[in-house]
Amino acid sequence: MLTKAANCRERYKKMEIVRFNEVSKIYKSGDHVLRALDRVSFTLDEGRFVVILGPSGAGKSTLLNLLGGLDSPDEGTITVGGKDISKLSDNELADYRASTVGFVFQFYNLIPTLTAYENVKLVSDISPYALDAKDIIAKIGLSDHLDHFPSELSGGEQQRISIARALAKNPKILLCDEPTGALDSETGVMVLKLLLGMAKDLGKTIVVVTHNQNIAKMADVVIRVKNGRIRSVDEQAEPLSAEEVEW
Repeated sequence: MLTKAANCRERYKKMEIVRFNEVSKIYKSGDHVLRALDRVSFTLDEGRFVVILGPSGAGKSTLLNLLGGLDSPDEGTITVGGKDISKLSDNELADYRASTVGFVFQFYNLIPTLTAYENVKLVSDISPYALDAKDIIAKIGLSDHLDHFPSELSGGEQQRISIARALAKNPKILLCDEPTGALDSETGVMVLKLLLGMAKDLGKTIVVVTHNQNIAKMADVVIRVKNGRIRSVDEQAEPLSAEEVEW
């Protein structure tokens, strides 16, 4: 019997959206060679909540940067939505970032001189598929904070606005780097519930990079990374809801 959280996500038909094939990222300094990622291979289906789990220095952020088009692999191929992004030019990667992926960071990265509404509206200038900023802010429950500046918002509210800004681009994939790392447990649960809802209600593929084992219990797929290599890729038939996770 599937949990309620898993049941809701079952209605999305599995369709592959991401494929890493023997991907390596190599850094050289003199005679020293560091393989930040070493022949990494995995696939992800759309509409899934995915957690990439591992200690500091494991290669999690490198993996996220490659998927987000912030960097390119030295070996192997990365296919997103059937398109090989491995050899794209800088301009082509910029177009890919604008149209396909959204980013949510640990420390929000909101522009302090812009209101919540203006921070979210900003992405309409860079994405051809942008959604209405006020509608997205309403979805995250902050319609009464449209005119507030970041300094007037709590940490959790700032993170929710950060998520709204990323969603306003209408990306296929939402990439989240330790999105609850700066939040208390209660606010973190609220943010994770919001991210789960994006996968369930909007069919977005949510990829969360973290070292927090508890967050992994909520995922449809858990990818464990260590020393630049994939240690395991586990499908979870019964992921927990945010409320069920012990913090």
